[in-house]
Amino acid sequence: MIPDSLSAVWTAIAPAMANHLWQSTLFAAATAILTLALRKNPARLRYRLWLIASLKFLIPFSLLISLSSHLLKPHVAVTVQSDVYSAVEEVSLPFAQTAAMPAVVPPSRLTLKPAGWVPSWHEGLAAVWMCGFVATIGLWGWRWRQASACLRRARPMPQGREIDALRQLQQTRGSHKPLAILLSPGPGEPGVFGIFRPVLVWPTGISEHLQDNHVEAILAHEVAHVRRRDNLTAVMHMLVEAIFWFHPLVWWLGARLTEERERACDEEVLQLGKSAQVYAESILKTCEFCVGSPLACVSGVTGADLKKRIFRIMTEADRAVRQLDNARKVLLFVAAIVGLASPIFFGLAHITEVRAQATPGNTHPSQGIAGTWQGTLHAGRDLRIVVKLSKADDGGYKAVFYSIDQGGDGIPAAKTTLDGTAVKMTMTAIGGSYEAKLSPDGNTMTGNWTQGPNPIPLVLTRTAPDAEWTIPPPETRMDPNANPSFEVATIKPSTPNQPGKGFGFRGGRFSTRNTNLNDLMGFAYRLHPKQIVDAPAWFATDLYDIEGKPDIEGRPNPGQTETMLRKLLADRFQLKFHHEKRELSVYVISVGSGSLKIAKSASAPNDNSAFFFRGLGDLTVRNQSMTDFASWLQTVLDKPVVDQTELSGKYDFQLKWTPDESQFATFRGVGATIPPPSDDPKAPPNLYTAMQEQLGLKMGPAKTATDVIVIDHVEKPSEN
Repeated sequence: MIPDSLSAVWTAIAPAMANHLWQSTLFAAATAILTLALRKNPARLRYRLWLIASLKFLIPFSLLISLSSHLLKPHVAVTVQSDVYSAVEEVSLPFAQTAAMPAVVPPSRLTLKPAGWVPSWHEGLAAVWMCGFVATIGLWGWRWRQASACLRRARPMPQGREIDALRQLQQTRGSHKPLAILLSPGPGEPGVFGIFRPVLVWPTGISEHLQDNHVEAILAHEVAHVRRRDNLTAVMHMLVEAIFWFHPLVWWLGARLTEERERACDEEVLQLGKSAQVYAESILKTCEFCVGSPLACVSGVTGADLKKRIFRIMTEADRAVRQLDNARKVLLFVAAIVGLASPIFFGLAHITEVRAQATPGNTHPSQGIAGTWQGTLHAGRDLRIVVKLSKADDGGYKAVFYSIDQGGDGIPAAKTTLDGTAVKMTMTAIGGSYEAKLSPDGNTMTGNWTQGPNPIPLVLTRTAPDAEWTIPPPETRMDPNANPSFEVATIKPSTPNQPGKGFGFRGGRFSTRNTNLNDLMGFAYRLHPKQIVDAPAWFATDLYDIEGKPDIEGRPNPGQTETMLRKLLADRFQLKFHHEKRELSVYVISVGSGSLKIAKSASAPNDNSAFFFRGLGDLTVRNQSMTDFASWLQTVLDKPVVDQTELSGKYDFQLKWTPDESQFATFRGVGATIPPPSDDPKAPPNLYTAMQEQLGLKMGPAKTATDVIVIDHVEKPSEN
């Protein structure tokens, strides 16, 4: 669901964002100290330093560390195949799945907020940031439109003293591309508009207030802005302000950039030999005529603190700007090394350290990823995850996952790999995987858990033994010779509009959700609805949630669960029937013409089995025989399914196909919707092609004499 996903994303990115902000703040503080040391040197140097400090907000140090990992990338990989699978049996996703019981979570469940949804503080924070971002961009956009409207009303300036002075100035400065001058109606200051094709906007009527030497000084100032590409750098800082609008330091950096930008242009004008008094007069006369520039990326002549600026022009004009001496050159060089090279060196050192930790035969066996790791997975509800990693006999690693809020059974990873800082664990038995990056100190894994179409962030932290979460003991199994019944059972009409459908057993209790009588009889007798004859109409429409406690301790096997449900149907629904043989249209499963593509299950024969959907057409089968597979597959098809493969044993596999309208009919009333046909070439094939290509099995229609149940008597369930 979106709220949980946002909360999980926040959990994953918050530490990195906090690190980036304090690093950028520290970088800006160091820049401030450096500019203080260069306060008597040219303003253009300080401007460049402030610009670097601004752009640092867009470039995290981790990017430089990542660069170093490409310069020295370790290639240490170990792979371990586990010998057995365990199971966590649940209806809900992720991790836990239904034991030999069909369940599906419709796509709507993954994307819609529930009724009465209250935003979390993560979502509130994200909404506040988005409002600030949009408001900042909107303000710049509104001012840009104002400047653009003024530009559209402008017209080219005819020949005159301004054109002559500009051309002479550009020739003196060595500019080969002429700068166009446009006359703009209304009050305003002269300014350069545009980034890649700048033009000089000259207010109509301002020339009447200026003498020739004033015009030349103002034009010299604007040409300096063009030569320095000040509009481009201003836009770059505007992007920083929009993203980090909440950080006061960003706005303070903007003020410093404006101040040093204008001071650098002032210095350039005075270096051309212009009189300080004339130049100061030209700025004051311009201020008398106009208001301030409407946009930070329109470079004008009146920017920065006017009083302070005039004072500086008049008092510092006779003193030459101090050029960099050797001491300050060394200072800048050292600052560059610390600011740029040190993150790369840190990354190189870190990668080398990880290589030493990951290499089999390391002289420090206590290092590496062996140990207990734990974290919280935000997947509809918070699930505490514990991962036990240990060294394998061949020097690699093996892993066991526990979802301790769903039971105490562990799920061994079928494959565990470590490649440098990249960790991957694959749980084939439940169709899940975890991919993460190891932190520099080797104590945190930051990555994603994937068990379906939407990866979920999961951060695991290495945990000391005294801080480990307690793993509950696994459920005990019922005596296989026992003949259980329900000691207590409640049957209630399902909540309207409740999504999903399924059967499950957890915490010593059997439960169903959104099940009708066709579902219940299909489960208890392994039948397709078309094998149930003379049933009343409510068999397929009335939905029930059932919860029952067996009268014998332990977890029942599938056969015992079927027995309990048969007794419940006879007792609470007064079900009576008899068997007949009738010829029906069915689907027949047989071995295809090519090689079989499914592997025997590594689970023990009495281990739990599972048949579950992560989405429509995304099926995982664990520890099931072909007969079991056929009986469960027919629950989502429009005809009974008959096994004629003659394959013995039990199998684990996954099957992905694109459903059609004839499939998943029983789930349509509980939130599932069959998507329309897609032209996407990457979409899975239809069921029949998928079975041939992915399993090596063939399925096709046939007619055969099939067992049916004829209903003699049934009643709606008695009160609890």
